[in-house]
Amino acid sequence: MTKNKSKAYWKDNIRYLFILLTVWFLVSFGAGIIFKNFLNEFKFGGFKIGFWFAQQGSMYVFVILIFIYVRLMNKLDKKYGYDK
Repeated sequence: MTKNKSKAYWKDNIRYLFILLTVWFLVSFGAGIIFKNFLNEFKFGGFKIGFWFAQQGSMYVFVILIFIYVRLMNKLDKKYGYDK
């Protein structure tokens, strides 16, 4: 039973990692490079949004994703009993 529990734990962990890394990729690579021209039509704080994401936005999103990951992992640890 413990082996099944640990496999389920890692399956959920990898799923969270995949989702969060996909979000980070879309924000950093997508918004900063691929969709830059479209996003540059809009302004944020006086700067074009495509430029802002390439320079600062992706870093902010990365830090936010770290906090989200910590929260998700704390919940996951409690769910599977690894919080003790």
